[in-house]
Amino acid sequence: MKEIAQQRTRFGCPRIHVLLKREGLVRNHKKTERIYGEEKLSLRRKNKRKRVAGLRLDLPKPEKPNHVWCMDFVSDTALSNRKLKALPIVDVYTKKCHRIEVDTSINGVRVCRVLDEVGEQEGLPEVIMVDNGPEFAGKALDEWAYRKGIKLQFIRPGKPVENAYIESFNGRLRDECLNEHWFINLGHARQIIEEWRMDYNQVRPHSSLGNLTPDEFIRKEAETGSCSQIYSNS
Repeated sequence: MKEIAQQRTRFGCPRIHVLLKREGLVRNHKKTERIYGEEKLSLRRKNKRKRVAGLRLDLPKPEKPNHVWCMDFVSDTALSNRKLKALPIVDVYTKKCHRIEVDTSINGVRVCRVLDEVGEQEGLPEVIMVDNGPEFAGKALDEWAYRKGIKLQFIRPGKPVENAYIESFNGRLRDECLNEHWFINLGHARQIIEEWRMDYNQVRPHSSLGNLTPDEFIRKEAETGSCSQIYSNS
């Protein structure tokens, strides 16, 4: 347990229990919780500002893979003080992160090119949830979406909660990856972030998927179709 907690410093007791259970080391979650408490492994909670409740947009509910994707930028800095931008592209239904494009600058044309590259491997979605940033609201992405027959769902300005899943994903990316590493340069940042993305898809248990990984969820859904029940009950 200590080894996992040291490797995955932002994982709490429930997620550590899933990893231990996979290895056949524990069965009862109460025992895991007791040892976790005895070893004083509890995470330090971060204080969050209270937010004023506001009117919520009726968001499209994903019903299958490639129904709704979401994307948004997250920023960081290399040791050289160069600004880094990362663009995750995530399927809201399967929780799979198809790509995290990392560079010092990413414009609308680049966003379209990345989406085309992902589409060649994964297919393209019906809807993409985005904010009103210039890379998304500009002419390049608008024309691309029109050609591909994809609906762009824009959230209202100043309402990031309306694209809640990508906000949550970017929070995990920052908490578990960006805040845990010093990036020497752009190449180093790309390597570390890609390793985290692969771990996120292949190893990290997701409570909203019944503690499956996104890759396991996709395989099980393809085999039996039973995962949609897990998703609807989460």
